[in-house]
Amino acid sequence: MNGPEIALEVAPELRLFVAHDRRRGRTPVTTDGSSTLGHVVESLGIPLTEAGQLLVDGSPVPVSHIPGAGELVEVRAVRRPQQVPGAPLRFLLDVHLGTLARRLRLLGVDAAYESEDIGDPALAALSAEQRRVMLSRDRGLLRRREIWAGAYVYSDKPDEQLRDVLGRFAPALAPWTRCTACNGDLTEADKDSVSSRLEQGTQASYDVFAQCTACGRVYWRGAHHARLETIVEDAVREFGTAGDQAPTA
Repeated sequence: MNGPEIALEVAPELRLFVAHDRRRGRTPVTTDGSSTLGHVVESLGIPLTEAGQLLVDGSPVPVSHIPGAGELVEVRAVRRPQQVPGAPLRFLLDVHLGTLARRLRLLGVDAAYESEDIGDPALAALSAEQRRVMLSRDRGLLRRREIWAGAYVYSDKPDEQLRDVLGRFAPALAPWTRCTACNGDLTEADKDSVSSRLEQGTQASYDVFAQCTACGRVYWRGAHHARLETIVEDAVREFGTAGDQAPTA
């Protein structure tokens, strides 16, 4: 770029996206004089999904603003909880976020997940078609214009990922109501109706079951229930109120 110089200040939460020499506070940026502020912000490494209010000399401006010489640009982080208008709050997760998808489903959050890498264009198109918030750690994917809405997942640790998403979007929690395998709805199931899907030991040891209305998977309070219950209780304690609980495998 060889045009007007502006001063840029990035919110502390967003400094991981920019070069190290821009993480200390206000730094100069030379623009080309024609690119929008949104393009300038993205060119520095910040996905627009993560940029909240943009201020020029203290006043809010749209991403379409063309920066002028001497302007002070402040890039703030997205305000939490973030409002996603225009559709029920639903998520789409890429191939690297399978554990997060299962935990969101465990809490009753609608979380579609692609277990195979279908490519960024297909994911972006699916986000737009189904009006789902795209969750990813791939900055390139989040820059695709087709995405209906998106969010960067900041951690690579599932516990922190879950807290990040719940804190950012504040989805309604309905634990034990969604299939962790396919995202379908769970319903109570009579033991006789699901007995053909159960091993003999399970039939002898358990009497309360739920079944997915989409894929048919059967759930009960099995060996892993205590660990899953801890995840649910921690999330509900911090982010929401649990509804009626159904059994899980």
